[in-house]
Amino acid sequence: MDFLVIVAYVAAVFFLYFLGRLLLIPLKIIFNLIVNAVIGGGILLVINFVGGFWGFAVGVNPITALIVGLLGVPGVLLVVALRFFLKA
Repeated sequence: MDFLVIVAYVAAVFFLYFLGRLLLIPLKIIFNLIVNAVIGGGILLVINFVGGFWGFAVGVNPITALIVGLLGVPGVLLVVALRFFLKA
């Protein structure tokens, strides 16, 4: 094999490696957002089910879904605290 062909193969392998790393990072972020949303939604469901016995429920709308989806469990705590303190 010619030296330039070997250099081209090595460069292509490094290029593919770095391209894979660049594409993997956004996938990790999206996966974390999905996991946060599922866990937060499950906790909101449990809170609404248990809170229904005492007349406490958190409305699930696009704003609460966005907060819970981005923040996860801390977002659930934030939404519950806001509902508790701002209850009209």
